[in-house]
Amino acid sequence: MIERILTMPNERIFLSMIIPAYNEEKRIEKTLNEILSFVRRCSYSHEVIVVDDGSTDRTLDLLKDIQNQHNSLKIIHYQPNQGKGYAVKKGMLNAHGKYHFFCDADLSTPIDELGLFISHLQNGCDVVIGSRKMENAEVRVHQPFIRRQMGQVFFFLAKYLVAGNISDITCGFKCFRGNVARDIFSRQQLHDWSFDAEILFIARKYGYKIKEVPVCWSDVAGSKVKLLRDSIRAFRGLLKIRFDDLKGKYN
Repeated sequence: MIERILTMPNERIFLSMIIPAYNEEKRIEKTLNEILSFVRRCSYSHEVIVVDDGSTDRTLDLLKDIQNQHNSLKIIHYQPNQGKGYAVKKGMLNAHGKYHFFCDADLSTPIDELGLFISHLQNGCDVVIGSRKMENAEVRVHQPFIRRQMGQVFFFLAKYLVAGNISDITCGFKCFRGNVARDIFSRQQLHDWSFDAEILFIARKYGYKIKEVPVCWSDVAGSKVKLLRDSIRAFRGLLKIRFDDLKGKYN
């Protein structure tokens, strides 16, 4: 695998925002405009790290164009594609902020909700995750029926195998204390869709305080998930988490 990191910060900053991206030329510019507008309004010292996970379209070219206008944008690019879990881990371990946040490139949860997440971290939580299933959560556009049903099966298995009483494992809107993120993601083993369950398993294993927050969420067309293939991999991943724990890989 060929890997290169383009511009990484040297200074300590307040918020690191990590966005994994694979062939996102149609929506990455809109997402970044919303995120950059948010951090300017909040006056956070920040870095926005987009991890280009082996894109084969114009994603990288667009990122470079945006970076020319916003020096807080950092780009990590490598080939070939490694999976969302790998991309998020790469961004987390190259981030320098007091708080580390990641979201999906489709920004299916509005970025304005992040302020509440940070306040929970400032008040003693270690990990704050978005939930589409709690009371007061609002799902404005639902996933297609088959994806919802597969997600329910995955959630049922994950709940009893690795995640305990966490209501929403895979919502792509999660925030961490910086030192906690470095600890959790340095132990991460999985690179596919099941990484969400793995990082929450690690967080629970080490006694980190996890807070769930109800969010607004809308399904956005253009998902890169291959339903059958990725569901099978995710189910295997849940079993691997248990076996890896028994083998001491998270120690």
